[in-house]
Amino acid sequence: MLSKIHCYGLKGIEGFAVEVEVDISRGLPHFDVVGLADTAVKEAKERVHSAIKNSGYNYPLKRITVNLAPADVKKEGPLYDLAIAIGIMAADKDNDVPDFTSGKATPFVILGELSLNGEVKPVKGLLPILISARSAGFKRFIIPSANALEASYIQGLEIFAVSSLSEAVEFIAGHLQIQPLKALQFVPGQAQEQGAMDFKFVKGQARAKRALEIAAAGGHNVLMIGPPGSGKSMLAKCFPSILPDMTFEEALEVTKIHSVAGELDFKKGIVSSRPFRTPHHSASAVSLTGGGTHSRPGEISLAHNGVLYLDELPEYPRQCLEMLRQPLEDGTITVARSALTVTYPANFTLIASMNPCPCGNYGSKHKECKCSPSQIHKYLSKISGPILDRIDLHVEVDDVEFDDLRAEREEENSQSIKQRVDKARKIQLERFRGMKNFSNAKMSVPATKRFCKLSQESEQLLRTAFENLKLSARAHDRILKVARTIADLEGEEEILPEHIAEAIAYRSLDRKYL
Repeated sequence: MLSKIHCYGLKGIEGFAVEVEVDISRGLPHFDVVGLADTAVKEAKERVHSAIKNSGYNYPLKRITVNLAPADVKKEGPLYDLAIAIGIMAADKDNDVPDFTSGKATPFVILGELSLNGEVKPVKGLLPILISARSAGFKRFIIPSANALEASYIQGLEIFAVSSLSEAVEFIAGHLQIQPLKALQFVPGQAQEQGAMDFKFVKGQARAKRALEIAAAGGHNVLMIGPPGSGKSMLAKCFPSILPDMTFEEALEVTKIHSVAGELDFKKGIVSSRPFRTPHHSASAVSLTGGGTHSRPGEISLAHNGVLYLDELPEYPRQCLEMLRQPLEDGTITVARSALTVTYPANFTLIASMNPCPCGNYGSKHKECKCSPSQIHKYLSKISGPILDRIDLHVEVDDVEFDDLRAEREEENSQSIKQRVDKARKIQLERFRGMKNFSNAKMSVPATKRFCKLSQESEQLLRTAFENLKLSARAHDRILKVARTIADLEGEEEILPEHIAEAIAYRSLDRKYL
């Protein structure tokens, strides 16, 4: 007898429909899985066999053939286990499970991994699967109970959570009533609730704080250069506390990536706060960009809609740094492998820090630099010009003075800064209404010409800087975008000369050191 069960697979962060066809025929006991299945899928026969027997059902001692259609698309992972088990029981006349192909039962999309005792275990990538299946017209789903919170944020679906194979079988057979999951409302997470650092703990460093405020308001990338112990890492860790709250659409995008990567907290169900990723400088290119056997998202994609912090930037391999070009420019990263090519979203804010020289004391007011000019040049030239061009703000972070450290005055807290950032973001949302970008940093060339018009005085100031600093066309556009953000923070409709001057000041470091 033949049965057909609807299931879903994953390609990157998009789901695709898979039809699990099970045929049981006379012959010597044999279990075969076809349809371009990987090792994890082929091993399902052992898990399914044990799960059916240990759940108290009859396992057919016949020839069992399982086909995963379409047969020309690679199937990966154990998420087909539950669908295969249900398909076998539906095809076996000795079990009271409806055959979905007979028209007697409304078809479900069935997803879940099985343990040997029949328990249904959670699967990776459920959220993108549900979103893709909903777009394809599927409405009813049977999923693992451990994935229930994750699934509850998707509207317009009937989703039934089960914890065991027997529970799924009894529900499908009509012997058990299970209520569909209730839809949950998204509540943005607060950075302070997660124990994030607050700017009120950072003494001094007014210039660096100002640069990070501009970066948060316009979505700009920042490079901080300063000696060891000047507070670069602390400033970077405080940065998420002034970022705007995530919208539900942003949270869904982030959760899809974290779900596919297997990093989603099932107890929360959704990523409600902006990610803050800090890969070590020894990280490999694959761990940063993604890929590998299962085309897993890398750190660049896991930082989507959040922050990617690279400490000691010159210590990263040159190959890894050059891989930042595409995501910094386009907001995506394309992972091309021989078996699969996947494009992941990677729209993040880059916060990078570095020492000015190998010993770290070049330019310090209190310590002597022992590096030769050639050593300094070699160290700083590890960062290419194209990468520097893509970083909007270059900030010098000086040593903290003793008086600043011991001062009793209260520094401005993150909440106050965030209020100004939110105000500037609202201006940008109104400005870009009906357009694809939502921040100044992502303005296209036509949008930059439209929204960054300059007076004659501002134009002359920008011309002088462009010619004297020998800036690139990309750096020219970055200055305009930063100046636009500074004007938004000040509540000005026009970009004034002082806004251009401040934006130019944040572009001087690459020419000063390199």
